[in-house]
Amino acid sequence: MSAPRIGVSIVTMGDRPQAVEALLASVAMQDVRPTRLVIIGNGAALPDFTAFPGLENLDGGVTTIELPENLGCPGGRNEGLRRLAEIGDVDVVIELDDDGLLVDKDVFRRVRDHFAADDRLGIVGFRIADEHGETQRRHVPRLRAGDPMRGGPVTAFLGGGHAFSMKMLEQTGLWPAEFFFTHEETDLAWRALNAGWKVIYEPELLLQHPKTSPARHAVYYRMTARNRVWLARRNLPLPLVPAYLGTWTLLTLARTRDPKGLRAWAGGFAEGVRTPCGERRPMRWSTVWRMTRLGRPPVI
Repeated sequence: MSAPRIGVSIVTMGDRPQAVEALLASVAMQDVRPTRLVIIGNGAALPDFTAFPGLENLDGGVTTIELPENLGCPGGRNEGLRRLAEIGDVDVVIELDDDGLLVDKDVFRRVRDHFAADDRLGIVGFRIADEHGETQRRHVPRLRAGDPMRGGPVTAFLGGGHAFSMKMLEQTGLWPAEFFFTHEETDLAWRALNAGWKVIYEPELLLQHPKTSPARHAVYYRMTARNRVWLARRNLPLPLVPAYLGTWTLLTLARTRDPKGLRAWAGGFAEGVRTPCGERRPMRWSTVWRMTRLGRPPVI
């Protein structure tokens, strides 16, 4: 690919105006300017960003989308991706959490160079670190997570900061909007790998993000369990479904000390079993082997 055109998409619920302005300032300081910026108000009204300093003269301008209701993180992001696909002037889209911050000025240039060098590159995951430079273990997309600076091919990516090939999305489809929250990244990564695309983790691409716990969300335990079941039902060959869910059940029982959380998790698991999960497209066994060679077979 020649130098790809970069687009940026940010979803916000309107409750972090200062963080969004700081993020936009860090986008404006990049040494490679994006072609277009899309900001999605997920059930929220948006201020006028078209004249934001440093972004007022983008070739494609700033596009805002105000959704009448909160569609969840994947649903909101899909609206931005659809708009970018309709406009057609972006080859690679960078999606950023609205409370993230780009510390370095060369992030977009590095992303552009990665995709220009490999036309089968589908997803580039950023490193997530707090203001002290610490990366939480759960933010390293591999089982051996001791060194967050070790990059390379992986089977997953972080939703807080990443870049997609638009050509990949044409083939794989968009985010699973029905997930609403949690595990949507894994679903998309598995579909990308099954379609023959590469997923890499690039720790030099840093998104500064406050240190948080996913359990801060009231729906965390229920949706984690429900979406884990949906993930398996949608993507895994039948023999691997009980192996994958059995492994995660044991891990959850070993890790969770909150009785209320466990009850919510059990309810979510049952919901995942009995409710529709979307289209089932099980991955090929060759993809299972590829993921195993990458260090994370789809049973954990």
